Amino acid sequence: MMDRRGFLAASAATAAFPAELARAEPSGVVDLIVINANVITVDPGLPRAEAFAVANGRIVRVGSTRAIRQLAGGETLIAEGRGRTVVPGFNDPHMHPRPIYTPDSPYEPVDLSPDRAPTIDAMIAALKAKAAITPAGMWVIGRGYNDAKLGRHPTRFDLDQASTDHPIRVTHASGHVSVVSSLVLKNAGVGAETADPAGGAFDRDSTGAPNGVVRESASRAAMHGNPPVQQASADEQAQGLRRCLQSFAARGITSVGVAGGGPEQFALFQTIAADAPVRVGFMFLEPHFTAVRDLGLRPGFGDERLRLTSIKLFHGNSLSGRTCWLSEAYSDRPGYFGIPPARSQEDLDKLIADIHAAGFQVAVHSNGDREIEMVLTAIERAQASAPRADARHRIEHCSVTTPLILDRTKRAGVVAVFHSYMREHGDELASYGSARLEHIHPFRTAIDMGINCACHSDWPVSAFDPLTRLQDLVTRRGGNGAVYGPSQRITADEALAAITARPAFATHEETIKGSIKRGQLADFVILGADPTRTDPNAIASIPVEATYLGGMKQAIR
Repeated sequence: MMDRRGFLAASAATAAFPAELARAEPSGVVDLIVINANVITVDPGLPRAEAFAVANGRIVRVGSTRAIRQLAGGETLIAEGRGRTVVPGFNDPHMHPRPIYTPDSPYEPVDLSPDRAPTIDAMIAALKAKAAITPAGMWVIGRGYNDAKLGRHPTRFDLDQASTDHPIRVTHASGHVSVVSSLVLKNAGVGAETADPAGGAFDRDSTGAPNGVVRESASRAAMHGNPPVQQASADEQAQGLRRCLQSFAARGITSVGVAGGGPEQFALFQTIAADAPVRVGFMFLEPHFTAVRDLGLRPGFGDERLRLTSIKLFHGNSLSGRTCWLSEAYSDRPGYFGIPPARSQEDLDKLIADIHAAGFQVAVHSNGDREIEMVLTAIERAQASAPRADARHRIEHCSVTTPLILDRTKRAGVVAVFHSYMREHGDELASYGSARLEHIHPFRTAIDMGINCACHSDWPVSAFDPLTRLQDLVTRRGGNGAVYGPSQRITADEALAAITARPAFATHEETIKGSIKRGQLADFVILGADPTRTDPNAIASIPVEATYLGGMKQAIR
């Protein structure tokens, strides 16, 4: 965590941002009209239209092609839809954008996703190749391995085959389990006699010695005594982050939520915000809350390009990493209920009460039902102590639910920001049992109950492709063809709202984004087909033909 002086220095430039989002009324000059299109507005008042007009970056009229064409002036650009489908820009409210570098850069992690490293031997080969171009003593980092696809977690002995001259760490696709090499454990002084830290665990062999697999807080313990992970220069980071956001825009994303960061990361986004192809909502991590509050920053601070949305904290562990805390044991592991959170109910109550009393929205990472129950209790107690209308506190992932949890969620006005990643991780969830799968990421039940819920990718945990996420919501089908929790499937129209309008509501931005209607930002996407009329199993293959931000077509590469 930065000290207060460092926070002030990193945040000083933000004073140039207005305290509230711009609300200026558009002028009478129409800059752009889109005509002869199949416009899915995600506006219940006018669900479908043929055309709309844009002025000063906002939508000023929606209707028929004949009516909208009459608004065009001599300087108005005309986008001919030719019957193509236009939808609001996609909004991924919880993900982890990071700079993307070239594969030969020492700063770019090795891609260990199943497509790139389908076996342990392939993983070792990829890490060895990276080590060969990385100076000795510098870290070799890999991300995205999937033990369900590999057949097991790798161990330190596997990583040692790649190099013994480099500290090596590879991270599971969930982000909550890592594997480190023997050198890393040696530097950290971790051995058979080392106790598991609160909220974490070292996997061990038959002698009790750690085998390199480190879960939750044990990942941080294993980093002690090791050199810091190498960092690119500020300019390189800015270029890499811009490259990342361009890849999002190429798939139709116009807004993202950064799920936790500090002042340095906020400042990095600020350097590129003015011309970035994606709008950014930023969640400050809980360790920075006091500094944010004492600086006088409040939710909504910033502008339409970059703004502060909430305070992010962790209370619980991972669903796909099989560490979340459950009330019933994992179906394939009798007696194992996951790893309990390190924080007590009393401490959680105080933390959430402080954030709530300061006027912030809290966004709590929580997956297991026992974790979620604790979070709901803390939110309920905070509201009882200091009632605040429309706080919209969020539970991020909110994975393993029960009828009682959903009832409490609705009554507390909590927004559930659910996953939809059966395509990537459905087979990993089989260990939860078929009955419990019907209560994991329960979109159908939540929508029917009137619970405010939204969909996110949690990239890099699952692909940031919104059309893949949309297909996942409609089919709940894994990459292996199996369907997981079929009772929770929703319609394509509902799924589209879950990745456009509902995320906007989750960040108190429903008046300016999430649909195609008068007064909203002109963020929209032209698709190669209508996802509501496409074979549900083919939605992910629909091409994104163009992405517009504020009425401006983005250069996508």
